[in-house]
Amino acid sequence: MAQNRNPWPVLLVTVLGFFMIMLDTTIVYVATPSILSSLHASFDQVLWVFNGYLLTYAVLLITAGRLGDLFGPRQLFAIGLIVFTGASALCGLSGDATQLIAARVIQGVGGAMIAPQTITILMAIFPPERRGAAFGITGAVIGVSTVAGPTLGGLIVTNWDWRWIFFLNVPVGILALIGTFAIIPDVRPGRRHRLDLVGVLLSSVALFALVFGLIEGQRYEWGTITGWLTIPMVIGAGAVLFLAFIAWERRQAEPLVPLSLFRNRNFSLMNWTGTAMAFGMQGIFIPITIYTQSVLGMSALQSGLTIAPMSLAAMVVAPFAGRFSDRLGGKYLLMAPAKDRSGAVGFRCVVDGE
Repeated sequence: MAQNRNPWPVLLVTVLGFFMIMLDTTIVYVATPSILSSLHASFDQVLWVFNGYLLTYAVLLITAGRLGDLFGPRQLFAIGLIVFTGASALCGLSGDATQLIAARVIQGVGGAMIAPQTITILMAIFPPERRGAAFGITGAVIGVSTVAGPTLGGLIVTNWDWRWIFFLNVPVGILALIGTFAIIPDVRPGRRHRLDLVGVLLSSVALFALVFGLIEGQRYEWGTITGWLTIPMVIGAGAVLFLAFIAWERRQAEPLVPLSLFRNRNFSLMNWTGTAMAFGMQGIFIPITIYTQSVLGMSALQSGLTIAPMSLAAMVVAPFAGRFSDRLGGKYLLMAPAKDRSGAVGFRCVVDGE
């Protein structure tokens, strides 16, 4: 049984793959001015260096999770590492903005393959009473990667060339790939699954339309894209297709997304909480890095260091939070200080379940 193995080396390999995904989410930000000048790119093109990666990653996550059910999470994790590492090399070799955007899209494909398998493998390897510690360490790695992204990216751009922020992934990816086959066990479920091609199509197109519309809305002033096509039409079509996806999933014996999970209040609430945190944390990086370099005149390294304290704090706290979660229960760590109307400090509990 998978849980009888020593799980910590497995955790080390999975977080190495996850580290690359999160690092590449943030490391590119501080390189924006250098990419603009080196590739003679427009600002819209550079934005798609970020957005091409994130859009592909978001659209394919659900499908990649089911492919892990079909072919095994270790296999999909390894394929994701190969795709991500190869795309990283292509990013560094790009001769113009179009090539860089295309390579970043391929990176997004690899990242989408890696991310859901990480959670699946850890859930299979760690017993319930130790998962808090495992996910706490994963959270610390996320903190390390987000602090390392702007800081390491700033160091590289200041002293070498922006292309090395992508070449950096190649040895890390090769090391993680070797560890995958040497350490991670095959934890495929004992029953067969089906892909649900209609669900894949509906979810992919719906997510693409929604995310594309939100990304490109300001560029087109929330109006016409070309001819009769408008941003509201794209977002509206995405919303309609997403509702169609939900209706389709409700009728399936084995849905791509088990909607019954969302009847659990705590599950639904924490998904919304995680979404809000991701919006808040990721939304600050581009404005801060552009403002600090283009307006305040900071170097890329100085710009990266301005973001470091936030991620550094998360990196330090996350492992302890995971251990406390195992001992005390997760609900006690989801309490935030708040002030009532009288100004007294109290605590507001986010969920009341474990």
